[in-house]
Amino acid sequence: MLETFNLTTLQWISIGFAGFILGLSKSGIKGISIIIVIILAYVFGEKASTGILLPMLIFADIFAVVYYNKHAQWHYIIKLLPTMIIGVLVGVWVGNHISEVVFKRIMAVIIIASVFIMFFMENRKNSAVPTNKWFSNSAGFMAGFTTMVGNLAGPISDVYFLAMRLPKNEFIGTAAWLFFIVNVFKLPFHIFVWNTVSMETLTLNTVLIPTTILGFFLGAYIVKLISNINYRRFVFIVTALGGIVMLFR
Repeated sequence: MLETFNLTTLQWISIGFAGFILGLSKSGIKGISIIIVIILAYVFGEKASTGILLPMLIFADIFAVVYYNKHAQWHYIIKLLPTMIIGVLVGVWVGNHISEVVFKRIMAVIIIASVFIMFFMENRKNSAVPTNKWFSNSAGFMAGFTTMVGNLAGPISDVYFLAMRLPKNEFIGTAAWLFFIVNVFKLPFHIFVWNTVSMETLTLNTVLIPTTILGFFLGAYIVKLISNINYRRFVFIVTALGGIVMLFR
């Protein structure tokens, strides 16, 4: 079945590296998932790449929820999940009609704007976290919409959890469960509506499993070495860079 993709050696190396980065990302090294999206989009095309990536995300999510399960903060998951589901459903509907180029540019602007908002929140004298429903509802809807259309919800959810000032492990554990649930919810739409997940793509996913596992455990080790304050700074900087890359790619 792998012959269907007719990949060059360089393309195999590229998607293997993407699998490794996925493992790092799901282990808690946030903000680098944009690299995976870019690599797979260049190799397989924008829409097809979303279906190839989704089962890999679910596989890595399983590792993440097992490893960080005790740190999950379920009240944040319950708060975000309803609007994320609505965002996914809207994404299913518009996914075949929206211009990918325009969408990526708009998302880049939104992400960069979100980072500026986060910068303001980080430096304001009032340390209270935002509690308005519009903030969580907007973040949930945009995360759901973007995860369906392009697997690009990471930066939006990262900014939200940073704004909530979650400690490192709670940040990772909460995000792990949230995206595991949402990614499983997305799967039938990719199979039956967009036809982007098939036996051929699943066979390709199995080949990439070892690199994802390696990336996850290496990333989990690295995360242990990072303090809470440095973890927040890392996510903040890499999220901003991800938005800039998306804007100009």
